Amino acid sequence: MSMNYTPAEMMTIAAARALANNDVCFVGIGAPSAACNLARLTHAPDIVLIYESGTIETKPNILPLSIGDGELCETALVTVSVPEMFRYWLQGGRVTTGFLGGAQIDKFANLNTTVVGPYEKPEVRLPGGGGAPEIATSCGQIFITMSHKKRAFVEKIDFVTSLGHGKGGDDRAKHGVTTAGPTKVLTDLCVMEPDAKSKELTVVSLHPGVTREKVIESTGWRIKFADKVAVTPAPTAQELKVLRELQARTKAAHGEAA
Repeated sequence: MSMNYTPAEMMTIAAARALANNDVCFVGIGAPSAACNLARLTHAPDIVLIYESGTIETKPNILPLSIGDGELCETALVTVSVPEMFRYWLQGGRVTTGFLGGAQIDKFANLNTTVVGPYEKPEVRLPGGGGAPEIATSCGQIFITMSHKKRAFVEKIDFVTSLGHGKGGDDRAKHGVTTAGPTKVLTDLCVMEPDAKSKELTVVSLHPGVTREKVIESTGWRIKFADKVAVTPAPTAQELKVLRELQARTKAAHGEAA
């Protein structure tokens, strides 16, 4: 079968489809931003996108380079202060879905965006938490989108920046966190959801042409598969067209930085 789309495009489109028209979504920069704006430009025109810098109901024509990108403020319904954004909107329970990525993830969907290696002497110092720890605990649910590689999907993350399901089971609730936490992880190979009881990530859907073996060899723990594993519907011509046009506009605006 000739694939006329890339694994990254499949991941972004699968992530976009997970969003609903009535969602209020707290958007991370990068892959989450592409997915959320694709949803807005296709099946979810009324979705409310919120970025950490305080921009509410923003409708960027190009993808932002950072939360400080002027495109977000210029196309927003309103821009509020960062303390108001977090205290009133996020911690006030007004955001249905948070969209995050990370450098490392474990089987319970805990995320690391802080360091690779020991904290005192890291091999790599990452951008840090920013608002992600609060997004992870205060949004109604969390979607995570990441490229599926063994160095990212690890048995034990080097630092817990954002709480997923902790040590599994009801560990999240034991910390006094009442929101659902990560309900979907969307990669360039598959879609995973936490097991209802153990909260361990389980493959529920494989992208077209992806084998179980490929997922197993790309994961740093013994990955589990659901009893019935679906095949993710391939991208439609319309989804690809809208995504590629968005990325082309972004590249034209930002040049190499994009």
